[in-house]
Amino acid sequence: MKPLIIALALVLALPAPAYAGPRPPRDLRELAHQHGIRIGTAVDIAALRGEADYRKVLNHQFNHVTAENAMKWESVEPERGAYTWADADALVQNARRNRQRVRGHTLVWHNQLPAWLTAGVADGSIAPAELRRILRDHITTQVRRYKGKIRAWDVVNEVVEEDGSLRQNIWLTHLGPGYIADAFRWAHRADPHAKLFINDYNLEWNAPKIETTLSLVKDLQARGVPIHGVGFQGHLGIQYDYPGDWANVMRRFADLGLEIAVTELDVRMVLPVTPEKLTTQADYYRRALTDCLSVEACKELTVWGFTDRHSWVPGWFDGEGAACLLDEDLAPKPAYRALLGVRAR
Repeated sequence: MKPLIIALALVLALPAPAYAGPRPPRDLRELAHQHGIRIGTAVDIAALRGEADYRKVLNHQFNHVTAENAMKWESVEPERGAYTWADADALVQNARRNRQRVRGHTLVWHNQLPAWLTAGVADGSIAPAELRRILRDHITTQVRRYKGKIRAWDVVNEVVEEDGSLRQNIWLTHLGPGYIADAFRWAHRADPHAKLFINDYNLEWNAPKIETTLSLVKDLQARGVPIHGVGFQGHLGIQYDYPGDWANVMRRFADLGLEIAVTELDVRMVLPVTPEKLTTQADYYRRALTDCLSVEACKELTVWGFTDRHSWVPGWFDGEGAACLLDEDLAPKPAYRALLGVRAR
């Protein structure tokens, strides 16, 4: 028996094999669990209802969801006082059935506003005092409806221009900059437990936008306004450099006590697709997750759609596309496998 004992001792003394430690994740939901974060996606409601394969992947892979369009103002109140909640309700109900948390998107934006609102402001039939009441009532009604069902809200979306000035929109023009603080206060009163975010694009790298947003957050905090997080949209393209200082930018906001979220990540390319482009795309996705994981306050990474079948990119960027983790047939691309390969922090 002695040779057997000696052999066993030698085996136990060997270095651990490369696969020792946590088992590699089988899917994104398991990856999220291993990292202790939420990995989510924007949801196309028509696809959720009508495509069984889309629905299966959505509910298996993700532990967090955002309505791509179903919670925007023109969707929930297309006619003044006539609310259409069916699509937003469908997202929330599906999430609750599948152990997914929900990001509400978005309460105040300059885009996708109902025609009755923009026309009324333009022709003067909606005066500033009434506009303020309309905004307050919209925020209060929507947040109260989903009280306790929405983890976080993008309260104000894209309020800073590329040059660092506040965005010229109907809210700033007719209500002044105070509308931003008002929106956060109204949302907090409607659901005191929801996390409230400011959300923007190009915040990953644009210095004027970064500095203005930091100043805006500090000002809100100094006035006791309830703001809890900042969302980096993360709409990237491989024809541009990866925003290499992104993690440090995240830390600057985290140092203010904010939760960090990557809220709308996708990585587009100039078509046609090539293996080389897919490799670069995979690296960008991997780096985005790695940057998030390097910042303790980063609690969420959400992709803006998970399949090229329903990506918004081709409709907005002529000649570009293939921005998602899965292709049109829901087959995983190198980017999907790159995310699974990111090691736990």
